[in-house]
Amino acid sequence: MYPSSEEIKTNSIYTQMGLNNSEYNLIVKHLNGRLPNYTELGIYSVMWSEHCSYKNSKNQLKKFPTTGKNVLQGPGEGAGIIDIGDDLAIVFKIESHNHPSAIEPYQGAATGVGGIIRDIFSMGARPIASLNSLRFGELNTARNKYLFENVVKGISDYGNCVGVPTIGGEIYFDEAYAGNPLVNVMALGILKHFEIQKGVAKGIGNSVMYVGAATGKDGIHGATFASEELSEASESKRPSVQVGDPFLEKLLIEACLEVIHHPKLVGIQDMGAAGLSCSSAEMASKGNVGIEMNLNLIPQREKNMSAYEMMLSESQERMLLVVEKGFEHEIAAIFQKWDLHAVTVGEVISEEVLRLFHNDNIVGEMPVHSLAKDAPVNNRESKIPEYFLKNQCVNYIPNIQHTSIEFLWKKIMAQPTIASKKYVFEQFDYMVQTNTVKHPTQCDASIVRIKNTNKAIALTVDCNSRFVFLNPEVGGKICIAEATRNIVASGAIPIGLTDGLNFGNPENPEIFWQIEKSIDGMVAACHAFTIPVIGGNVSLYNERSNTGAIYPTPIIGMAGLIEDLKFITTQKVKNVADKLFIIGNTKAEFGGSEFQKMMEGKIFGNCPDIDLKKANLLNSSLIKAIREGLINSAHDVSEGGIAVAVAEKLFDTNFGAKINNCSNEDDIAFLFSESQNRFIVSSKFEKELVEIFGDNIFLLGEIIPESKIIFGDNEIDLVELENVWKNSIEKCLKN
Repeated sequence: MYPSSEEIKTNSIYTQMGLNNSEYNLIVKHLNGRLPNYTELGIYSVMWSEHCSYKNSKNQLKKFPTTGKNVLQGPGEGAGIIDIGDDLAIVFKIESHNHPSAIEPYQGAATGVGGIIRDIFSMGARPIASLNSLRFGELNTARNKYLFENVVKGISDYGNCVGVPTIGGEIYFDEAYAGNPLVNVMALGILKHFEIQKGVAKGIGNSVMYVGAATGKDGIHGATFASEELSEASESKRPSVQVGDPFLEKLLIEACLEVIHHPKLVGIQDMGAAGLSCSSAEMASKGNVGIEMNLNLIPQREKNMSAYEMMLSESQERMLLVVEKGFEHEIAAIFQKWDLHAVTVGEVISEEVLRLFHNDNIVGEMPVHSLAKDAPVNNRESKIPEYFLKNQCVNYIPNIQHTSIEFLWKKIMAQPTIASKKYVFEQFDYMVQTNTVKHPTQCDASIVRIKNTNKAIALTVDCNSRFVFLNPEVGGKICIAEATRNIVASGAIPIGLTDGLNFGNPENPEIFWQIEKSIDGMVAACHAFTIPVIGGNVSLYNERSNTGAIYPTPIIGMAGLIEDLKFITTQKVKNVADKLFIIGNTKAEFGGSEFQKMMEGKIFGNCPDIDLKKANLLNSSLIKAIREGLINSAHDVSEGGIAVAVAEKLFDTNFGAKINNCSNEDDIAFLFSESQNRFIVSSKFEKELVEIFGDNIFLLGEIIPESKIIFGDNEIDLVELENVWKNSIEKCLKN
């Protein structure tokens, strides 16, 4: 038996659901003075959680530019939509599944994939690709290895089985993520303009239909769980982790993509976070109507489920539809053909409330706008952290004595964040659907073609969270700038982004300052590059009480358009007759770099600076050079600096390179600094490139037929270097 309304108030039971006193009193006010019952309280708690309401971040999110000439749908629906011409559009979004993955990594990661894929096809689009951005602690403990291996397996098993290729991503290893890994998944779909669907309830008397899998007791209070800090007690919350079935999801994809063409479909939405509560309340609120549901009609995996359990369950592979009255049987027939539940469970009503019946009793009656639109918005205190002020006074320059360049080069290539991720990518079926043109070991971005056209889409996920930690505003700019470089170096023009904002506890003023300043930096970069933010996700409370917060990690998922497949540009050098050029300036900037972490075991000082105006100029110039056929390969310079970028351009080829220090810095700074706004390209058109780039391009060296890198008096064997790079992660896992 659940506690009564009076017991809830007297014993402050609402605090166990993440609600405070003022929020509880606001609920009572929304209910016109009536005390909420246990089911209603549970629904409010998940709808007002950070995961669903963005109550701690909404005011900051309003800063983002969300419109543009090609934006067909911005934030507010399951995913954003951008026009790519020829009556076609791409649909994409990023979501996190951090807390579930921390306590049950396999299912946590798997259901993260399933959830973001449903966001895509709920908009009417066929999912054609996914990427992931992953963060783990160092691979030096059994726990971190367990989390890493099982998150990767969860992603690969679900993605491979559901038939949506996992085509790329990024993986970082840092002690800041020990115990609280980050699992962010981005998905992309394609549709024609007339196929666009929205999660809205309209038409008084129209039917509300439940379709997909049956409801179980998994995932109850998952949204609330995702909106609190992890602790030792979190292990007891394994039931809050959903369990996915990719084969069922595949059936649901096909059924939904068939039903979107039915003229009597009014609206469709995924039952994601907060399950039935969120989908019903949001659809009703967006349509300025109400919804009445009979919970006895909900398909159930377990007997005698309560109204509370059904409304808060986050069981996977479920959707909520609104269908024009009288045509329910036609819609049901489509889902039944795919062996899926399809049941009419309610109707659209004029009164703007969510009214729930169970066993012939009204068990819930709440104003829909109070659930979906009118959640409290917190204006959190912001305070500059002491570490930031101290770092501003530090300009770290490494002191390297009696250490050879060859040793340092091999050592940095062996760092797990830098090393080959073949252990991961080899588990992914990135060629299913046969749309994948290039994956990230071939280009800086992953590339999928648009069938029946000569177009392609470049996709990347990026975030250097160390820079964001050292200087959130500058680091926020760098995250977006790096994503644009990956898109541009692949021959594409950036057209839109989705963000996954992962931070610690916003109730800590220093953490909220990180949120505030990093978004300021991102907003500045969006304006500089004229890129709209069409949607995203916020994941806060990413910390354990005994280890503190993660690095602030605003992950950027970006899409770029390649108008003609001939413009696709790969990383690897191709001709011994070509020369290597460095675009952009190199300075001794080591704060937050991979080299600093490798040498000092920690990061500190100033992160690299960035000139957004210059970044935009160099991006545009590189696109021009690619369009004019002057570039044979391109690769941005990021983690590990020029040393890593040069090596990656040569791996898996039969070539080597002789390179020169073409900067005013010493050899260590030249090779390992992480100065921004830099590319390495190969070309035989030196004169033409100088005309385009002016004094922003320098001759780096030449390609040679031997498998080695010659740098001054140093000669590095490429075969040995590549073996170190390729085998580092598996070596860490075995040790």
